[in-house]
Amino acid sequence: MVLEQAPVVGGISRTLEYQGYRFDLGGHRFFTRIPEITRLWQELMGDDFLRVSRKSRILYEGRLLDYPLRLTNVLTGLGLGESFLCLLSYLHSRLLPHGDPETLEGWISNRFGKRLFQKFFESYSEKVWGRSCREIRSHWSAQRIRTLSFYKALFDALFQSGGSKSLVREFHYPVKGAGMMWERLKGLLIQKKGTLHLSSRVLRLERKGDRVSGLVFEQDREMHHAAPDHLISSLPLADLLRILDPPPPKTVLEAAEALSFRAFIMVLLILDKKDIFSDQWIYVHDPRVRVGRIQNFKQWSPHMVPHSDKTSVGMEFFCDPGDDFFNRTDGELKRLAMEELVQLGFVSKQNVLGGTVARVRKAYPVYDMDYDNHLQVIRSFLKTIYNLQTIGRNGMHAYNNMDLAMYSGILAAKNVLGETHDLWGMIEQDKYLE
Repeated sequence: MVLEQAPVVGGISRTLEYQGYRFDLGGHRFFTRIPEITRLWQELMGDDFLRVSRKSRILYEGRLLDYPLRLTNVLTGLGLGESFLCLLSYLHSRLLPHGDPETLEGWISNRFGKRLFQKFFESYSEKVWGRSCREIRSHWSAQRIRTLSFYKALFDALFQSGGSKSLVREFHYPVKGAGMMWERLKGLLIQKKGTLHLSSRVLRLERKGDRVSGLVFEQDREMHHAAPDHLISSLPLADLLRILDPPPPKTVLEAAEALSFRAFIMVLLILDKKDIFSDQWIYVHDPRVRVGRIQNFKQWSPHMVPHSDKTSVGMEFFCDPGDDFFNRTDGELKRLAMEELVQLGFVSKQNVLGGTVARVRKAYPVYDMDYDNHLQVIRSFLKTIYNLQTIGRNGMHAYNNMDLAMYSGILAAKNVLGETHDLWGMIEQDKYLE
């Protein structure tokens, strides 16, 4: 039995639709080095799995710089003098590293140089996380770009090798959005006589000794009870622990409540333009605007838009769950998105035909300076419940990619069948993160 709180499957990787325009909650590249995940994707999607040539750039001081880096483009965008200063800054960081390697700022500055950090990492990172890079643990950067160094970036800029996952130049994508994958899985579950309850909210997990003995969930205003042999949860850890009965020790609950999240807001704008830019997405490294990234869904797949002479873009904003920005009206958010897209020089107001807003309250687990200590307390407690496993980004408070989130679910299922995979160890030793 599968319980899903939303009315559709897919979570943050679902595809939504507005007036025939399909859009994901962010961009979801299908790229993995896990053979089992590759086979699953290919089997599910078949001919509906597009091979997409990646194009993404960084908007920096009104210029679009290629990412992955291209040497001539960087030199043109930064200028020979500034590029030389970045090189000197890098050499200085290698000879005399001075940043705190436990922080995001220190880790990146020591690896790439302080000057490159300030130009290409600081503004965007602080938009995403809503706090100084000195207050973010280096674990996030170590996971996302740990295989990338100044030397590798320079080599890739010169020879276009695409050797690092951060520099991958090609990926797969379902023809009508990432949500197609989860709809196919839903169909497979039903075909195999599995049970799926949508719009269902788990209210209580009954615990006896070292096991979960029962659960209570609500669907269509009716209460239901089930007695699972095993439970696999992708709920945020605080939400999970809060519904245990009897509750965990106070120290465990306090640790869970101390874990932070960043919320995500996607504003879809429909544009009366055939093209806006040729990238799938653009990182906006401009502190004058609130938007952090712009998705161009037509470049992911032409089937994401119903009319070839129109374009849709996703303006991505980051905030804290329930803060003033999160609670702005849809009209205010659409107006801000339009004004910033105009300010950045991509369109005029007359090009904007309309739009819609989607919010995700807990999109990004925050790696603040204390999160790991809190997580260790929670993990120690969860080990005492033998038939409960947690998976996915929120279930493990790990900023992992889609493929690894899926893989954690697969391994958890194998554990139910008698295997003994260490899911937390997989996260710590992972070589698949970007």
